[in-house]
Amino acid sequence: MGEDSGRRVVVTGLGIISPVGIGTEETWNSIVEGKSGIGPITRFDASDFPTKIAGEVKGFKAEEYMPKKEARRMDLFIQYAVAAAKMALEDANFKIDPEEAHRVGVYTGCGLGGLLTLERYHSVLLKNGPRKISPFFIPMMIANMAPGQISIYFGAKGPNLSVATACAAGTHAIGEAFKMIQRNQVDVMLTGGVEATITPLALGGFNAMKAISTRNDEPEKASRPFEKNRDGFVLAEGCGILILEELDHALARGARIYAEIIGYGASGDAFHIAAPAPGGRGAASCMRQALDDAGIKPSDVQYINAHGTSTDLNDKYETMAIKTVFGEHSKKLAVSSTKSMTGHLLGAAGGLEGALTVLSVYHDIAPPTINYEEPDPECDLDYVPNEARKMEIKIALSNSFGFGGTNGTLIFKKFDKKQ
Repeated sequence: MGEDSGRRVVVTGLGIISPVGIGTEETWNSIVEGKSGIGPITRFDASDFPTKIAGEVKGFKAEEYMPKKEARRMDLFIQYAVAAAKMALEDANFKIDPEEAHRVGVYTGCGLGGLLTLERYHSVLLKNGPRKISPFFIPMMIANMAPGQISIYFGAKGPNLSVATACAAGTHAIGEAFKMIQRNQVDVMLTGGVEATITPLALGGFNAMKAISTRNDEPEKASRPFEKNRDGFVLAEGCGILILEELDHALARGARIYAEIIGYGASGDAFHIAAPAPGGRGAASCMRQALDDAGIKPSDVQYINAHGTSTDLNDKYETMAIKTVFGEHSKKLAVSSTKSMTGHLLGAAGGLEGALTVLSVYHDIAPPTINYEEPDPECDLDYVPNEARKMEIKIALSNSFGFGGTNGTLIFKKFDKKQ
């Protein structure tokens, strides 16, 4: 364990916007019930695309979280970030005091930023010329405006950072925020991931890569991680924000503690721009790092919220990586992919799944992997098929892996004041 490991870090608030619900309670209930949030795309006409389905957030009204005028000057991903941060702060019962604002930071992950805004103003440029481009175009589009606007809205004056590591971005943000608190740079961090890129360009690009499912006739069954008949991930959107807090700071204000964060690992495959390394080498290295950072043995873990994208190579290699790291204990692990219900939130995946892993530890429930009908011989772990499982979860992992061969793992533990 590192020299910075003296300060303990806990999770005291959660804010979630997802395809299966707005708010932590609605999302968690849907996850436990095994509800799918996947349906036909409504944002634009997808009839010319091979894929016509996605995990859209339904019923979100930005003006419920911020003034309408302000919302109009934000891309959808920034609206999600501000709204989820507001939820998380309220959930934590934490208001940033101006006197300690410099000890409160924001760190979020995002894969693509304001693609919606980019497509819109590119069209404006072509049709009407450069004079019709909004002065808000750049601040609406850049990825770091998610933490920037959170900071402005809630008065956090500590480090203000954004990471863009594709589908691992949310996990990396949480891990780096955790380390900042450990090394006494800050006391509180608002952290997680956000994404809102259900757009023609994104859909077309993923279709060109043959990365996403074309099971258009059965949207709710399209995302089927670890299952034999999977045919790609399902594009989705949303946000997950966690309030991380130094333990004594949380106890001093009587905060409700969901879980403790105890480990973080990050690694690179050094292999391919999109495909994971054979055998899940990078993923295995990342999980080992996180276990070492936490100072625990593989046998101490009960549950893994897998990256589990529903693509052929990811699911096979993640399974192999888990078996490499956990050995015989891998047979006793519950391993599930909540992407079976939410779809893949890209840069927001680690934020949402980090929050869901915290809730798994808090409630002692392993979420299911739905649509698990026919086992794949190469994916032979216990994927908590189709129904949530009540079980003791003292320690849980959350995995995220992204294009470019970037990997992240977080470890959460049931809170015990003595340990």
